Amino acid sequence: MAHIIVDENEPVEKAIKRFKRMVEKEGIIREFKKREYFEKPSTILNRKKKSNARKLMKKNRKGRGEY
Repeated sequence: MAHIIVDENEPVEKAIKRFKRMVEKEGIIREFKKREYFEKPSTILNRKKKSNARKLMKKNRKGRGEY
């Protein structure tokens, strides 16, 4: 859980900016959007398979260029 400590003489805008940066870094918004709706286990599995296939294709393309 993201939380920040605001100093007495720190502007509120700066504190909000720090908070937003921290939330983005921790991936809280991304996680919320992912869990916003129920996703069937088969859909999750298909998405992971496609992602792994893309990564493998990218790795193979990179590997062929090194001669």
